Amino acid sequence: QVQLVESGGGLVQAGGSLRLSCAASGSRFSINVMAWYRQAPGKQRELVATITSGATINYADSVKGRFTISRDNAKNTVYLQMNSLKPEDTAVYYCNAKRWTAVAENNYWGQGTQVTVSS
Repeated sequence: QVQLVESGGGLVQAGGSLRLSCAASGSRFSINVMAWYRQAPGKQRELVATITSGATINYADSVKGRFTISRDNAKNTVYLQMNSLKPEDTAVYYCNAKRWTAVAENNYWGQGTQVTVSS
């Protein structure tokens, strides 16, 4: 099992910045991919950014150029630096860890952290 603990959410004005952190613990097996998802009220959960253990990174088009995902493998921690925040970035942000086996992809989730961007 993998436990994920997020921190860093809060209330910020449009144009401001926040940094989210997610610390992973509990498994002696390597995590292949860490990711951030978000879910706004009344909407489906959407992928924001991913980073693999080899540091391959992908972003949703809506956050490219504004958000930066990074990973400290030694600390099993992933970060999401969010700049130039917009009201439409308001959502609960969830940390996700994916661990691949020969037959399945195991997904683990954090409890979520609220990000609210005021206009």
